[in-house]
Amino acid sequence: MLDLQLLRSRPDEVTAGLAARGAGFDAAAFRALEDERKTLQVRTQELQARRNALSKQIGQLKAKGEDPAAVMREVAGLGEELKQDEAALAGLLERIDVFVSLLPNLPHESVPPGRSDADNVEAKRWGEPRRFDFPARDHVDLGAALDGIDFDSAAKISGARFSLLRGAVARLHRALAQFMLDVHTQEHGYTEIYAPYLVNGNSLFGTGQLPKFHEDLFHVSDDGYFLIPTAEVPVTNIVREAIVDAEQLPLKFVCHTPCFRREAGSYGKDTRGMIRQHQFDKVELVRIERPERSWEALEELTRHAETILERLELPYRRMVLCAGDMGFSAAKTHDLEVWLPGQNAYREISSCSNFEAFQARRMQARFRGDKGKPELVHTLNGSGLAVGRTLVAVLENYQRADGSVEVPAALRPYMGGLEAIEPAR
Repeated sequence: MLDLQLLRSRPDEVTAGLAARGAGFDAAAFRALEDERKTLQVRTQELQARRNALSKQIGQLKAKGEDPAAVMREVAGLGEELKQDEAALAGLLERIDVFVSLLPNLPHESVPPGRSDADNVEAKRWGEPRRFDFPARDHVDLGAALDGIDFDSAAKISGARFSLLRGAVARLHRALAQFMLDVHTQEHGYTEIYAPYLVNGNSLFGTGQLPKFHEDLFHVSDDGYFLIPTAEVPVTNIVREAIVDAEQLPLKFVCHTPCFRREAGSYGKDTRGMIRQHQFDKVELVRIERPERSWEALEELTRHAETILERLELPYRRMVLCAGDMGFSAAKTHDLEVWLPGQNAYREISSCSNFEAFQARRMQARFRGDKGKPELVHTLNGSGLAVGRTLVAVLENYQRADGSVEVPAALRPYMGGLEAIEPAR
């Protein structure tokens, strides 16, 4: 959530920043709400002061043995008026909160301008896409030949945009998650978290999914729970409504979970295979930082995600997202895109973002600074990596002419030494 003081004192800056994202800020509507708030607050304060003065007068009259009845009647009338004004003010403050909660974060000054992924900027490229001396197949055909990916059974069990993994391919999927967790915990210093897959609305509001993206979530309406769209939600909310000791920062968490998304509005996109599913696994990295370290932390977090791709020897590129292509809560985002031979294209496999204080303000997540005063933390997260998409990348990049798939060297200890997955006979 944006700082109310920023909206009040520098509306032109907010308007320009949101316009760069393709979002609007109705400054006139906000001013009208603010004017109404100021009027109600002044009137409420005046009524409170008048009531306090009269209450004091009642005590003085009683002390003198005089009749305070008339003053008491006036206090009673003020009490009713004050009750009405306080209720009106509470309702107005709620309207202001809703207004502000729908505004996305402002882009950092280093974010490139632009409105779509066509305007994203390539920052680096690692590895050379492999040249095959046979027609490269995509993961759908490879998975079928390996008897390892079964979309028909998944559709029968659940519906479209689900997959069922079997045998060595299912084991490879598990190996990838374990490999990622081991690297991030043993080498990068993250603490592993096992988190709930069902969360409440407050948690989703804190990280920015609610109220704006309700249609993208799976809602268990009878109980008020939501299935998590990413482990970012439960893990970041560990510090909601908390004051963390400065000595504890940074907090670095890693969490492997399934993720659930309705993919509202994406029908017709990536309908083939495992690229865009209702259920998929991710290994998520979350960092809670002091504000002065968050930009250094974004580079570290991005490098940690890149390390997984490099250990797997998967070609990738780092893209800096333009203002118009960033997520709702992000101040800046690095997308990592892995090379997929079956699509002859780079596809996103991780988004690493600094949210600055945007999520922390919604969550009231703070730390006690050097002067002892609570300050908002900065939050960051990124996929380290999306497990299903990494599986796709391994299958397509390590395929062989005979239909088998080589197991990357980094994963063989997790596969019982298996060097290749052979096609079904």
